[in-house]
Amino acid sequence: MEEGQDEYQAQEEELQEIDAHLKDVRRSPLGAFDVEAELKKLPAKPGVYLMHDARDEIIYVGKAVNLKNRVRQYFQSSRDKTAKIRQMVSRIARFEYIITDSELEALVLECNLIKEHRPRYNTMLKDDKTYPYIKATVSEDFPRILFSRELKKDKSRYFGPYTSAGAVKDTIDLIHKLYQIRTCSRNLPRDMGKERPCLNYHIKQCAAPCQGYISKEEYGKNFQKALDFLNGNYKELLGELEEKMQAASEAMEFEKAIEYRELLSSVKQVAQKQKITSSGMEDRDIIAMAKDQEDAVVQVFFVREGRLIGRDHFHVRPAMAETDSQILTSFVKQFYAGTPFIPRELLVQTPLEEEEVITQWLTAKRGQKVKLSSPKKGEKERLVELAARNAKMVLDQDKEKIRREELRTIGAVNQIAGWLNLKNIRRIEAYDISNTSGFESVGSMIVYEEGKPKRSDYRKFRIQSVQGPNDYASMEEVLTRRFTHGLEEEEKLREKGVDRAFGSFTRFPDLIMMDGGRGQVNIALGVLDKLGLSIPVCGMVKDDHHRTRGLYYNNVEIPIDRHAEGFRLITRIQDEAHRFAIEYHRSLRSKAQVKSILDEIPGIGPVRRKALMRHFKSQEAIREASLEELSKAPEMNRRAAEQVYRFFHGESASAESGHTAAAP
Repeated sequence: MEEGQDEYQAQEEELQEIDAHLKDVRRSPLGAFDVEAELKKLPAKPGVYLMHDARDEIIYVGKAVNLKNRVRQYFQSSRDKTAKIRQMVSRIARFEYIITDSELEALVLECNLIKEHRPRYNTMLKDDKTYPYIKATVSEDFPRILFSRELKKDKSRYFGPYTSAGAVKDTIDLIHKLYQIRTCSRNLPRDMGKERPCLNYHIKQCAAPCQGYISKEEYGKNFQKALDFLNGNYKELLGELEEKMQAASEAMEFEKAIEYRELLSSVKQVAQKQKITSSGMEDRDIIAMAKDQEDAVVQVFFVREGRLIGRDHFHVRPAMAETDSQILTSFVKQFYAGTPFIPRELLVQTPLEEEEVITQWLTAKRGQKVKLSSPKKGEKERLVELAARNAKMVLDQDKEKIRREELRTIGAVNQIAGWLNLKNIRRIEAYDISNTSGFESVGSMIVYEEGKPKRSDYRKFRIQSVQGPNDYASMEEVLTRRFTHGLEEEEKLREKGVDRAFGSFTRFPDLIMMDGGRGQVNIALGVLDKLGLSIPVCGMVKDDHHRTRGLYYNNVEIPIDRHAEGFRLITRIQDEAHRFAIEYHRSLRSKAQVKSILDEIPGIGPVRRKALMRHFKSQEAIREASLEELSKAPEMNRRAAEQVYRFFHGESASAESGHTAAAP
C-alpha cells in the first residue's frame, strides 16, 4: 500500500510540473487563433482542455479521455446542447490543452486547474473550507494534544476532521483539565528545569513535566486516558467523575464537588455530540443534495469509527451541469481534492459520472481501497435520505439569504456599473493615504472581486519619495509603483509566453475607486496616462459631514441613491481602504514607540538587551547597577558592562574601572 502512496505522490509531483509548464506555454495573439485549424491539431489522447474568452480569461476547464473527440463536440452544431453550453461556446476565443498519460492524471490536473482559476462555466463549490483536527504527538517523550488545520504525514496521530473549530477547542480544553496534558513546545526532557512552570500548571491544567513534577510513566498513563477519551470511551471516565463528585460532596468540599460536576457535564456534552450511527465502526462520508432552478446545496455527514462527528453543507454554483449526477460528480472531485482525509467509504445519492476513475483517484490518495456506492435500500439508504432532507431544509432556509448576499455583492457591482455606464466590472481596486503630521505616510490598496473583499491581493505601501503630509504626491507614488510593478511583471511573463492571469500584481482592475473627488481622480488618470494604461477611475465624493454623497466620473459628479446596495458597497470599500491604511500606519507608529533606551547603547545587541532586562527587571535597575553587578549579569562581559555603565554615567565609568585620564 505504501507503494501506491509513493506512486500517487510521484504522479502529483509530475502533474505539478505539468501545471507549471502550462504557465510557460507560448500563446499566439487572440486575433491570430484559428479555431478550425487548431481543432485539426487535437490529439486523440487523454488530457485537460482550457477555454478562454476574448479577455483571455479561462472560462471553462474540462478533462477528456480523447481530446480530439471531446473538444470538437463544443464547436459542432447540435440541438442537444443546453442554453448554458451554447452561451459558453459563444464566448470562446481560443482554447488550449495539456496531454496526460492517463485519465486519472487528467482528473487530478483538472481539479488543480479548477481550484486555481475558478472558471465561470464550471460547476463550482462556493465554500472553500478547511476542517480542524485534533493532533496527538504520540512520538514525543511527553506528548501533547493540539489543534491542527492540517493532516500531515508525520508520526502524530490525528482525530477528525471535525466540522466545528469551537467544538474542537472545547474538547482540547476539557482534556487539559481532565488529564493535565502539556501545551508548550519545549523540547522535553532536554529543556527540563530550565524555566519556571507556566500558568497552566498553576491553574491545574498541566502537570509540569518541564519541572520533573510528574514521571514519564505517570504522564504516559494520563496521555493514554486522553487518547481513550478521543476514541469515545467515556463510560469509565463518567463513572470516575461521578464518584469524585460524590466523595467531595460528602467531605463537604463543595468547591471541588462543583468542579467535578462541571467536568461531568462537559464530558456528557462531548459524548452526546458523537452518537453511534452504525455498528460497522467504519469511516464514511454520506453525500446528498437538493437543488432548484438556480442553486444547489450538498449535505455531507462525517462518520468516523462509526460515530457521527459532524455534518456540513456546501452551496454549489451549477453552471453547465444539469443533472444531479453531474453536480455531485463536480462536488466530489473539488471537495476531496482539497481535503487531506479520505474515508474508507462514500455513500452518494446518485451514481457518479466517471465513477471508476474517481474511485481509483480516491484510493490512490487514501493509500487504501475506497468504496463508492449509491445505496437503494437498508440503513445506508436511510442515511443518504436523511442527508438529502437536511440539504433540502438548508436550501429552503438559505434561499433568501443567498439572494440577499448576491444583491449586496454582485448585484451592487452591477448597480455601480450601471451608474458609470460600464460593462463587466469584476475587480475593483481602491486606494487611501494615511499619515499623522507627515509621520511615516503610508498608502493602502484593497481589492474587491464580485463585490467581496479579496484580502490576499491587498497591498501596503510605505511612502518613500514624499516628505511631509502631501496626500496627492503620496497617492501618485503609490499608483506609479503599483502599476509599474504590474507592467514589469507582465513583461517578464510575456517573455515566457505566460498571460496576465498568472501574475500576482498583473491582475489589473476593471475599475479604480479613489477616496476623494476631482483631485485624486486626476492624479490617478495622470499616472495611468504616463504608463499607457486605460482603466476607468472614479472618485468617492464626500459631503461636509464626511459621508459619501456621489461618484465623480468623467468630470461629472453622479448622485447615487443612498438606499441602494451599490451605495452600501461603495461605503464598505471606502471604509475598508481607510481601515487598512490606518491599521498599517498604527503598526508603524507602535514599532517606533516601543524602542527602548537600551537600543541606543553602542555594542549592546538584542541578546544582551533581553538578558539585562530579564536579570534586572527594569531600565531603572540597570541604570543604578554598579559596574561589577553589570559584569556578572548573564550574556555580559567586562567590556560590555563598561559600555552600559558609561552610557548611563558618562566618564565616571573610567574612574570605577581603575583608569585615570591623562594630564593635559
